Amino acid sequence: MDIAGSIWSFAAVVALLTLTPGLDTALILRTSLLAGRRPAWGVTLGIQAGTLTWGVLTAAGLSALLAASELAYDVLRWAGAAYLVWMGLRMLMTKAEAQDMPERQEVRFWKGFRRGLVTNLLNPKVGAFYVAMLPNFIPPEAPHALMGLALAGVHVVEGLVWSAVLIGFASLMSGVLRSARVRRFLDRLTGVVIVGFGVRLAVSD
Repeated sequence: MDIAGSIWSFAAVVALLTLTPGLDTALILRTSLLAGRRPAWGVTLGIQAGTLTWGVLTAAGLSALLAASELAYDVLRWAGAAYLVWMGLRMLMTKAEAQDMPERQEVRFWKGFRRGLVTNLLNPKVGAFYVAMLPNFIPPEAPHALMGLALAGVHVVEGLVWSAVLIGFASLMSGVLRSARVRRFLDRLTGVVIVGFGVRLAVSD
């Protein structure tokens, strides 16, 4: 398979992964509905920065440690599970505000970015996915580091496009979801989902 064929094949695989509802989707929708576009884009860019980091680490051979060392994988898995449970519990206990304060939007953007980045980097399954999949799409004659970066870039672009769709949908629905009661329900629901992802990550093999 040549370079162009590898990129198109990888794009098809990660498109299915991107469209599958999961933790990233829950975080983006929740942030967009409760805090607005800027914080939601912060979460999105943080997630994609994490994806790009995993791609670079895989191309450099560093994330192969997760596949070779059970201890390294378990340490990252437990750290990720603890972070998700902590974040979900905070959502369950935090009171949802009826409206956002404009002067806090910039702070919330960077808070969202950190949340998206840390959530992605502490998920060892993302690293395991790249370790398992990326080498299959790198032709022997291609520079491994550059090809790995290019494939991760494809994943990032697809993630940004899908996130834009999610944020646009949430923005259209925000007018219907302005009441504090509805927003509080959404916050609690997302908190339960995130805690569930954390528990699942902790007990997964």
